[in-house]
Amino acid sequence: MIGLIDCNNFYASCERVFNPKLEGKPIGILSNNDGCVIARSNELKPLVPMGMPAYQIQPKIRKQVTLLSSNYELYGDMSQRVFDTVSNYTANIEPYSIDEAFIQLNGFSDITAHCQKLKTIVKRDTGIPVSIGIATTRTLAKLANHIAKKQIIHQGVYCLSTNKKSFIDTLKAYAIDEIWGVGRRIAEKLQILGIRTAWDLHQADLKQIRQQFSVVLERTVLELRGIACIELDDLSTPKKNIMTSRSFGRLTGDLFDLQEAIRIHASRGAEKLRYQKSVANAVLVFLKTNRFRKDLIQYHPSIVIPLTFATDDSRLIIQAAQKGLRSIYKKGYLFMKAGVMLLDLKAKNSNSQYDLFTSESSTYLQQKNDKLMQTIDSINQKMGKNTIQLGGARQHAPWQIKREQLSQRYTTRWDELPLVK
Repeated sequence: MIGLIDCNNFYASCERVFNPKLEGKPIGILSNNDGCVIARSNELKPLVPMGMPAYQIQPKIRKQVTLLSSNYELYGDMSQRVFDTVSNYTANIEPYSIDEAFIQLNGFSDITAHCQKLKTIVKRDTGIPVSIGIATTRTLAKLANHIAKKQIIHQGVYCLSTNKKSFIDTLKAYAIDEIWGVGRRIAEKLQILGIRTAWDLHQADLKQIRQQFSVVLERTVLELRGIACIELDDLSTPKKNIMTSRSFGRLTGDLFDLQEAIRIHASRGAEKLRYQKSVANAVLVFLKTNRFRKDLIQYHPSIVIPLTFATDDSRLIIQAAQKGLRSIYKKGYLFMKAGVMLLDLKAKNSNSQYDLFTSESSTYLQQKNDKLMQTIDSINQKMGKNTIQLGGARQHAPWQIKREQLSQRYTTRWDELPLVK
């Protein structure tokens, strides 16, 4: 059996762990630059729709709610604490997102009772409430988790069995676009064929699904029938391009500000590149002014800088990105966004960066560079993001995101540790 453990209202729950006064009150977490509501507590959901810009929230509602800036350092650390706790009580854990993980539940005589106990332990040890869905496949476990979370009668744990009489009714109750792995476009095509619910897809002809869609959707049909055939590796294919960008906290036309932002984005992109074991052949750099500001002159340039050879070296990627920035930068414009995209990615292997004319000394130098990048990544992973970075980053630079409602980073900063009174 497979379980999906999902943290309830995760961002809001993290805030409540260290600020119990927020318990039972409507909480909203804001996007970068405190723009839109991207996460809501249950109390906020009837009041504010997902994605609503903060400035559009009515004053009478705004007085009732607590809006907080995204505290990603806190959320990331709390996520790791939850998964570490879960790993002590299950043979195998597969993190799927910051607040979800699949767990193997074979070998327990009473799986539901074990999951109820696990749910209690996670709440006790981390303060985070969780729900657990149990089934024979990951796709059904997703559905089971949804039921565990929404139906109070199950007390946060639900086992969806294909042998129960309620199984058919459960699948009939779920629309096709609510199934894990079925995107909006695929759902629209399925609806044209008369496949509107999870049960309809369960009953679909496998040959037709493969011919008109893909092997992946065929596997989803099999999963709905209780046949496990989807692994997380099937869903995590390397990206063809890697984009890193962000809107600025305030407009700037200063070249130094832009250089600093581009360096940070290029460095972050290189990290992502190494994480998926790829190398890039080119770097795209772009700038954007605020198109909604009709009082400002507009300029939206971009440029592609080819790399001498495919690489994942942060220094070479930053160097190319800065060259591109200097080529497109013009004085007199106020920019609201800058970004870097790594292009023409391919899998990294021992021969990916060399050709017949590469000298032994060059190969040795590249191997040293690889070790340097690995060391930097290892230290940052162990000691915290940006422990080592190429070049400084000013805390209050214009390109830094605006987080005026940021709570303390209680678990990752010595000067922000919670005080016990």
